[in-house]
Amino acid sequence: MSNEIAGKRVAFLVANEGVEQVELTEPWKAVQAGGGTPTLVSVKPGQVQAFNHLDKGDTFPVDETVDAAQAGDYDALVLPGGVANPDFLRTQSNAVAFAKSFVDAGKPVAVICHGPWTLVEGDVVKGRTITSWPSLHTDLRNAGADWVDEEVVVCTSGPGPLISSRKPDDLKAFCTTLIETLQSV
Repeated sequence: MSNEIAGKRVAFLVANEGVEQVELTEPWKAVQAGGGTPTLVSVKPGQVQAFNHLDKGDTFPVDETVDAAQAGDYDALVLPGGVANPDFLRTQSNAVAFAKSFVDAGKPVAVICHGPWTLVEGDVVKGRTITSWPSLHTDLRNAGADWVDEEVVVCTSGPGPLISSRKPDDLKAFCTTLIETLQSV
């Protein structure tokens, strides 16, 4: 997979307080393996605490704070899940604005599990087809999205591609689709 997306920069927006580790690390590795550059963006400088479901996992250094980051510096955005991560991010206006700026610019956005909560808060899912962890389906439908229960969905009915998956079991398809999408932009 080397050099398929050479020169592409991908922002991974996560909360310092907790992100589902595998939903961060697997897409991160896929971007690196494809020759792209992943960047960890968070609300505060320092470290991000990852979790393996409810158990503490590894910590990861923040590369850039959301206040300093700009969508124009990146080719795509990844919003990993876990419950705590997007639940915290959706309460941070600067994080919501950062995610929304990718959608507004027509750049690819990839979300998995509970990750779409940040997009719901940004009011950018109306008219889009999306999947997620099943408990989000009502939130997404109430926000105007067409929720489906599929391994991976690529919605191109908006300003840019929206890639979504339901859970960690879908990561292989999610990562493959992310790289394929980055090849075409």
